[in-house]
Parts: sequence; structure tokens; C-alpha cells
Amino acid sequence: MSTPPINAKNKFLMPSGPLRRRLRALGHPLRAVVQVGKEGVTPAVSKQAAQALDDHELIKVKIASECPEDRFQVAEALGAGPGVNVAQVLGRVVLLYKRHPQHPRIEVRGA
Repeated sequence: MSTPPINAKNKFLMPSGPLRRRLRALGHPLRAVVQVGKEGVTPAVSKQAAQALDDHELIKVKIASECPEDRFQVAEALGAGPGVNVAQVLGRVVLLYKRHPQHPRIEVRGA
């Protein structure tokens, strides 16, 4: 049975479960393809993240130390897009997932 995250800061994370565990495992070796800099989450960063999600389904977003927003605000802003799920926030890295509508590459085993 899936349970939502307990920490109030992580209310935007997708519910715990087999898919989230699989996404975290698949995301571990990935390199960040989007970086959030000193301007924070701008429309250009959101657009770049959306394009990367369309291309890859699962991406890492690196948050620079000079970013004015904290990591939870960045994750919430980037995860607000339609169909976008925040799989993990670890340090200054956010793992985002959006299932491809026609050709999904990531599926949960045994489900």
C-alpha cells in the first residue's frame, strides 16, 4: 500500500511505491541535463526541463549554490507542470519524471 511522504517539505513528491523506487535507481547514474542558476526557476529553465522530459522521461536537475530559491521550492516549481512527478530531492539535485504518452521507456516490473 502506497503512503504519501511524511515530511511537509516533501508534499510535492510522488507517492512512495515501486515506480518511485525504480525511478530513483534508474536516476542514480544519470548526469544533470538542466541547471538552475542564480536567476532561479525562470520560464526558460522550465521550458528546458519540459523539453528534456519529453526527450528522456527521467532527468536530473542540478541546483547551483547561488540559486535564490531553496531546493524544495525549485522541485515544487518544476514538478508543477502537467504530468511531471518529482521522484527525489537529494542534496542540490532534483529527479523529475514524466511518462512519455506514446512510447514510455520506464515501466514498473511486475505491475
